[in-house]
Amino acid sequence: DVHRIVLFAGYKFNDKTSFISEIEFEHVKEVYIEQAFVQHKLSRGLDLKAGLILIPMGIINEYHEPTTFHGVERPNLDKNIVPTTWREIGVGFNGNIPEVNLKYQAYVVNGFKSYDDGGILKGSNGLRSGRQKAAESIISYPNFSGKIDYYGLKNTKLGLSGYGGKSQSTLFDGLEDSDMLGQLQADSSVVDVAMIGIDGRYRHNGLEITGQYIHSWIGNTAQYNAFTGKDLGSEMTGFYIEAAYNILQNSINCESELFPFVRFEQYNTHSATEQGTDQDPSFDRTELTTGLTWKVHPGVSLKADIQFFNNEAIEKATKQLNAGFGVWF
Repeated sequence: DVHRIVLFAGYKFNDKTSFISEIEFEHVKEVYIEQAFVQHKLSRGLDLKAGLILIPMGIINEYHEPTTFHGVERPNLDKNIVPTTWREIGVGFNGNIPEVNLKYQAYVVNGFKSYDDGGILKGSNGLRSGRQKAAESIISYPNFSGKIDYYGLKNTKLGLSGYGGKSQSTLFDGLEDSDMLGQLQADSSVVDVAMIGIDGRYRHNGLEITGQYIHSWIGNTAQYNAFTGKDLGSEMTGFYIEAAYNILQNSINCESELFPFVRFEQYNTHSATEQGTDQDPSFDRTELTTGLTWKVHPGVSLKADIQFFNNEAIEKATKQLNAGFGVWF
C-alpha cells in the first residue's frame, strides 16, 4: 500500500507574507487537502495565520512526516484520541519568543461535526469521525486551540496543548425560535469537547526519549447517545512512552543512523461513560511496538517493527508485523 504521498505547494510573496499548502493522496485513490493557509508577520514574534490549519495537539499531529517518528505506523493514541491528522479551518496567531524560550500558537477554528442526518461520533474512536477537514465544513460554534512549547532545557522540548468548544450539528439549520422540539433535538446532537495534552522530547548523544499524555472530556454524551443511538464516552485518556538509540552513534565515517526502538502505549476511548452507556472493555487498549528505523539519509528511513495489541476484553494479545519506508524532501 502506498499509504500517503503528500505534495507541497507554497509561495513567498515577500519577507512578511507566504502561502503554504499540502495535497495528500492516501492509498493511491483518495485525495485530501492537508494544509492551506496564509501566514503574515505582524511584528517580531507575532504572525497571523488563516486557512486550513493543523491543530497543535501533542506531537504527531503537527510533525507526522514519515522520517520524524519511529515505527511504520503512527501511534494509535494519536489516531484514536488526538485524532491525527486533525486539521480545521481557522484563524489565529503564532510566534516565537526567544527571550523566554517559548513558541506559542492560538487559533479559533470550526469544531468536530457530531451530527449530519445521524450521529457521527462513537465510542471506538471517539472524535475521529467528526473531523471536517475543510470539506464543506459547517460552524455552529467556534472552538479554541492553543499550544505552548518550551525549549529552555538543554536537549529537551516540552509542550502543553489545549482545545475547547462545542461540536457542530446540521440540525441548527433553519431552526426558528418557536421550534421547541427542533431546538431540543439540536441541543442533543451537540457535545462539549475539552482536551489537554502534555508532551516531551529528549535528544542527546544518540538517545531519543519521547512521551505524550492526552485527556479529553466530552459533555452532554448521555443526551447525545440517547438521541443518536451511539456509545460515545464522556472521557478519553491515553499516553505513550518511547525510547530509541542510534547504535551507529560512535561509528567512524558513518553517515546513516540505525535506531532500535520500543514504544509502549495505553489508551481508552471509554475511560468514563455517562448513565445509559456501558463501558466497553475492548476500548481499553494496550500496545507494545518494537523494531528498527534505519535512516540511510536524514530524508530517507527504512522501517520494520512488530506490534502486540491487547485490550481488556481479550485474553491473548494479537500481533502485527510492519515493514515500509518513508521519504521527505
